[in-house]
Amino acid sequence: MVTAGPASSAQASGVQSAYELLESRDRQAHVSAIIEEATMSTTSNGVSRTGLPTRRFGTTDMAITRVGFGAWAIGGPDWAAGWGAQDDSQSVTAIRHAVERGINWIDTAAVYGLGHSEEIVRRALAEIPEAERPYVFTKCGLVWDESDRKAMPRRIGKPDSIRRELEASLKRLGVERIDLYQMHWPAEHEAVEEYWQTLLDLKTEGKVRAVGLSNHTAAQLETAERLGHVDTLQPPFSAIRRDVAGSELPWCLSHRTGVIVYSPMQAGLLTGRFTVERAKALPADDWRSSNANFTGEALERNLALAQSFGPIAERHDTTIAAVAVAWVLSWPAITGAIVGARTPAQVDGWLDAATLTLTPEDLDEIADSIARTGAGSGPSHPNRA
Repeated sequence: MVTAGPASSAQASGVQSAYELLESRDRQAHVSAIIEEATMSTTSNGVSRTGLPTRRFGTTDMAITRVGFGAWAIGGPDWAAGWGAQDDSQSVTAIRHAVERGINWIDTAAVYGLGHSEEIVRRALAEIPEAERPYVFTKCGLVWDESDRKAMPRRIGKPDSIRRELEASLKRLGVERIDLYQMHWPAEHEAVEEYWQTLLDLKTEGKVRAVGLSNHTAAQLETAERLGHVDTLQPPFSAIRRDVAGSELPWCLSHRTGVIVYSPMQAGLLTGRFTVERAKALPADDWRSSNANFTGEALERNLALAQSFGPIAERHDTTIAAVAVAWVLSWPAITGAIVGARTPAQVDGWLDAATLTLTPEDLDEIADSIARTGAGSGPSHPNRA
């Protein structure tokens, strides 16, 4: 997810936690009802799956697997938030492998690779029978200048701009309708009401199946909800970056808004395979090379946290990466996690998370590790938020 600016929970200081709005007994009943309704064995678009469990995606008519394929990295280099050079043929193979293994949704964005990610997704889907294709989610609101591809895209929420972006995405993806269309970041100048009404109109017109917001605060969600239901939220969330558990996740839980989180492995830090040496060797055209989480004491704390997942992974006969993603999925408000991959082997490295349930003891152990290492910020336990 391109970070065009902070959307911290602190901005929503005037919003009372939804957990505080629900009495303890009612909250438990509310959560149980949501989970019971959400748990399904097949998807709602007739796609035959290979046994991966799915959950109802908020109040939409979609049921999605607990993990989805994230297409940020495959956008390639030569733009402000690239991941360095990519092998497009490998990216196509990775997407097809994920679908073959049962994943039923892909999350991309127009801005990833400045259109290139959406084009790669189209290539990957081209040889998949239509009845077996996954849901395709994409985003709008970040507009770039082709004459300066390295410049940070502008955050624009004008109705005519969003409509142009939609038509361009439909063309690049080769689809007639977007399954989920999301405003990528709050606009720089336009009010939430202006661009959210545009997305609601696109849904009414049938050009998109569902609409959502990404990187928005609880206060902004509340503003949008007054115009029309916010189908989904896409925030950053991992065992390192936990701040949205304070306000945004409770808000979504109480409003039956589906949640798909990005960077559950914190851009590779929680895979168990990242090292200080690898961080130092990141190329200049990889955005992580200049990110604070990948340098100094923060990097050491983050890597220590990742290694603490090792015993848990061994107990479940899985990978550290899968444990990191499963921890994210243990939060009741979260429907699914967006996980990136550039090869089939990377997909296989975290796919266990789709079926892995961490025990109460596992969650206690992870909370203790977060406290001991001092990694990241935000609530550290799904049952103590």
